Amino acid sequence: MRALWSGVIQFGQVVLPVKLFPATEEHKVRLREIHAADGGRVQHRRFCEAEDREIGYEEVGRDWELPDGQLVPLTDQDLEHLPLATRHVVEMLGFVPGQDIDPILYSRPHYVGPGGPSADRPYALLVEALARTGQVGVCKVAVRSRERIALLRPRHGMLILQTLLWQDELRDPGDLAPSAPVTEGELELAEALMRELPGVEVGQLQDEYRRAL
Repeated sequence: MRALWSGVIQFGQVVLPVKLFPATEEHKVRLREIHAADGGRVQHRRFCEAEDREIGYEEVGRDWELPDGQLVPLTDQDLEHLPLATRHVVEMLGFVPGQDIDPILYSRPHYVGPGGPSADRPYALLVEALARTGQVGVCKVAVRSRERIALLRPRHGMLILQTLLWQDELRDPGDLAPSAPVTEGELELAEALMRELPGVEVGQLQDEYRRAL
């Protein structure tokens, strides 16, 4: 696999060179857009409003719109000079029990590989220490132009960096939760019905919708 990020894990006096690799890939059926009348392929082109002409990708830049509508252009150099300590550093903030992290915060997993032969031993030591204690490392890291809070956790002898959503990225459910009370008898019946269903091997489940499509 091709690394999407390289840097170091840093906590205390420990500096561990690592690389991040995408751990997942979604298998989507990509349907092409066509002109329904004649089956012609539909193209999406970049068009400059100011010059009233089509432009190439190499001419496309980025900006930030201020509240008054003014546009402030941003270059790659501007973004590179952002004062982010986490651009090439996984900044370890501390360690907590893994069960203390609400799974609703989970965003995207990445494989963490040693950054070179000299990193193998401290890498293995960190994996084993996390596995033995049941702890996960809470850290901050900037990946693909976004700083994220993340977890470092062990899995099958290697490290996983699991990015998390920020707290303000969770939507308030409002009054979605039901307010109806339940009785002890109803609870016992529900638990009995749950016990009647067989166990599930999640790894054996298939995407039937994708196959049918």
